Amino acid sequence: MPKPRIEWFDCSVVTPRAQCGTVKLPLDYDRPRGAKTEVALLRVRAKDPKRRIGALFVNPGGPGASGVQFAAAAPDFLSTEMLARFDIVGIDPRGTNFSDNVACWRNFGAQAAALAGMAVPFPYTNPETRDYVASARKFGKACSTTGRPLSSHMSTAQVARDMDVLRRTLGDRTLTYLGFSYGTYLGQVYANLFPDRVRAIAIDGVLDPIGWAGTRDAGIPQTQRIKSGEGADKALREILRRCEAAGQDYCELAQYGEPLRLYDQIVASLKKQPLTVTDPDTGEIWYTMTYQDLIAILLSDLYSPDGSSWVDMDLTSVWTLLSEQSQPAAEKSAAKALRQRLEQAFPQPTPTKPSLRTAGARSGWGFPYDNSLETFQTVACTDSRNPRSAAAWRGHAALAEQAAPGFGPLWTWASAPCASSTWTVRDPDSYRGPFTRHTAEPVLVVGNYWDPATNYAGAVTAASLLPSSRLLSSDSWGHTAYGTSECVTGAVDRYLLRVTLPARGTRCYGDVQPFTEPLEGGPGLRRSTPARPLPPVVPPLPGSTPRQ
Repeated sequence: MPKPRIEWFDCSVVTPRAQCGTVKLPLDYDRPRGAKTEVALLRVRAKDPKRRIGALFVNPGGPGASGVQFAAAAPDFLSTEMLARFDIVGIDPRGTNFSDNVACWRNFGAQAAALAGMAVPFPYTNPETRDYVASARKFGKACSTTGRPLSSHMSTAQVARDMDVLRRTLGDRTLTYLGFSYGTYLGQVYANLFPDRVRAIAIDGVLDPIGWAGTRDAGIPQTQRIKSGEGADKALREILRRCEAAGQDYCELAQYGEPLRLYDQIVASLKKQPLTVTDPDTGEIWYTMTYQDLIAILLSDLYSPDGSSWVDMDLTSVWTLLSEQSQPAAEKSAAKALRQRLEQAFPQPTPTKPSLRTAGARSGWGFPYDNSLETFQTVACTDSRNPRSAAAWRGHAALAEQAAPGFGPLWTWASAPCASSTWTVRDPDSYRGPFTRHTAEPVLVVGNYWDPATNYAGAVTAASLLPSSRLLSSDSWGHTAYGTSECVTGAVDRYLLRVTLPARGTRCYGDVQPFTEPLEGGPGLRRSTPARPLPPVVPPLPGSTPRQ
C-alpha cells in the first residue's frame, strides 16, 4: 500500500521537540483501500539530527496503554545519547487513547450497569462470583456487537502492521523498538511477522507468547497461562523472608513476629471479616478493606523496585489495626497510612480524554467515557484462545489459588470476558505463531527474577523460541528491569544504539534491594529508589494505570 499521509502538528508544549499527528490506516489490511481507522502518534525529534540513527518506537504495555504519553515521557527516563540519536515515536494502538476509540456500549451509563459485577479486584464470595460471571458475559456480548467493527480489528498483529507502515512512512528501512510488559508481545509478533525488517528489538518484562496466544492450552484462561500470579506470590514471600532475616531494625513488621505467619493471619482475618478503616478523630468510615483489596494493594506495591518498603508499611498498618494489643496512637498512625495507600491503590475514575485530531481542529464537550477496560479486553481476547464459558473461571481460579494464593485468582479472573461462547467477535488476522523466526538482527530479551506481573519464565521461553535472541537476566524488583540498574539500562541502550549484545549469561543486580537500609524512624524515612526515573510501564491487568 502507498505511504499514508501523517497530519503533523507542533506539540512541544507537551514535550520539547515533540510533534503530534494522526494517520488513517486500513481497518482491515486484507482490504487496504477499504474502511480506515485513525491512529495517533507522537515523536520527540532527535536532539542531534546529524548523528540521528532513525526512529525508536516505544510501547509501555497494557494492552491499551498510551504510546503517545509514553513517548512524551521519554525525556525523563531515556539517556542523553538515546535522545540525541533517535526520534522517539509512540503510537496509541488502534482503538485506544488518542486514536479512534473502541466502545462496547452506547454510553457510560450502560457500561457501568453492565460491569457493576466486576467492581472488585476479583470475586471471592459466591454472590461476588455470580455477579462477576454475569458481567463478564455481558462484556463479551457487548464487544461482539456494539463494539464492532473496531473490536474485530484490534489484535496485536494489526498493531504490528500499523507500526510497520509507520516505520516505512517515517523513512526507516528496518525497525528499532523498545517494548515493556504487553509491549513485549507486540515486539515478538512484529519480529515473527517481519523478521527481515528487524534492526534492534529490545523487550523487557516479557510475556510468554505461547501462553498469551493460547496455542497449546486453550482450555486454561489466558491470564492464568502466563503465570503472573505465581510471579507475584514468589516476590511477596521472598520479601517477607528477607524481612525476617533483616530483623526489626530494617523491617518494621518483624517486630510483631514472623512476617510470613503474620501475613497468613492477616489474610485469614480479612477472609472472615473486612477491616473497617475509620477516621481516628471523628469516627467517620473511610474504607472497608476486603481480602481482595489487600491482595490488590500488595500487587501494586510489588510493581515498584522499592516495593518491599511499601509491603512492610502496608502490612504493618493492617496488622496494627487488627491487633487487640495496639495502642491508640499506633492505631491512629496506621489508619492514616492505610487510608493514603487505599486512595493510591483505588483512585477515583477520571473522565476519558477526548480523541486527538489535528492542529486546532475539533474541540468540544462530551460525556466522559472511559474505555480502558474495553481496550485491554479487546486486544487480549482477540489475541488469544480461552475456555468456552465465563463460569469455568471459578474452577480455574480455585486451581490458581493453590498455586499462588490470592494473586493467582486475581490474575485468572481478569480474562473472564474472553470466554469464547460470549466473546464471539474474532479478528481473522490475529497472530497465533510461530514465534521461532530467524530475525535479520538478534532480539534482546530482558527478564527480571522478581517481576510480579510478567513472570521471569516468560522471558526464558521467549528467548528459547527466537533463534537469534539473547537473554539478559536481572536480579531486581518491580515490574520490568530497565532503569533499576546501570547494568540493565546500559546494556539495553548499547544494544539499541549499536546493536551490540551483552555477553551470554549476563546477570544484573538491581540497585534497590529489600531491607538493606535501617528504618531510622519509620519506613517512610528508609525508602530508597533508583537513581534514574523509571519508564511509566503498565502491567497486563484490565484498567491498570502507568507506574508512577
